[in-house]
Amino acid sequence: MKPSTEEILNTLIERYPALSAAKEYVLEAYKALYDALYEGHAVYTCGNGGSDADARHIVGELRKSFRIPRPVTDDMRDKLSLLGEDGEYLAEHLERALPVFCLNENSSLISAYENDAAPDAALAQSLFGAAKQGDVLLAISTSGNSRNCVLAATLAKAMGLVTVSLTGAKPSKLSELSDVTIAVPETETYKVQEMHLPVYHALCAMLESEFYYE
Repeated sequence: MKPSTEEILNTLIERYPALSAAKEYVLEAYKALYDALYEGHAVYTCGNGGSDADARHIVGELRKSFRIPRPVTDDMRDKLSLLGEDGEYLAEHLERALPVFCLNENSSLISAYENDAAPDAALAQSLFGAAKQGDVLLAISTSGNSRNCVLAATLAKAMGLVTVSLTGAKPSKLSELSDVTIAVPETETYKVQEMHLPVYHALCAMLESEFYYE
């Protein structure tokens, strides 16, 4: 049976009761992500340090299978099968993916821009060259004030993107800029990160269930 959004969300709160105050914002974030992806838009993630790792982690869960199988469509399988042994191999092993990308992924771009222009605007530059109106920026910052994430969110607003942020409990520049903020009830960096992980896993599980469960 297909796990519903509500079931996944309730499981999150059952396992992490401290997140109950953030439940409605997790649901709002899911709806923002789902709506954009359903309409054919992309999602861009970003963060610093451990939050950069989280931003990449999200990409890893959504551009391949997470909890359920995601075989290619019959149409793609047929097209690949016409291309011989390698095509058949791909048809057997590829997994359907959502268009989710981390702004930190291209280290050559990031390092060149940091060296040649403005280090704190490198994520904004990465976003500027890729995003379109209607896409989503998912910014992760334990303080909510990471300068490069704030600048990326500022650009996102100017470009007409939907902005979603994962932060700690304190009010922040990101929360002021974001359409949806999931502020977990912690303030110390590692504790905020520990709360972010189950939140974005729940978001990934909800999206995968809605798009790929058959």
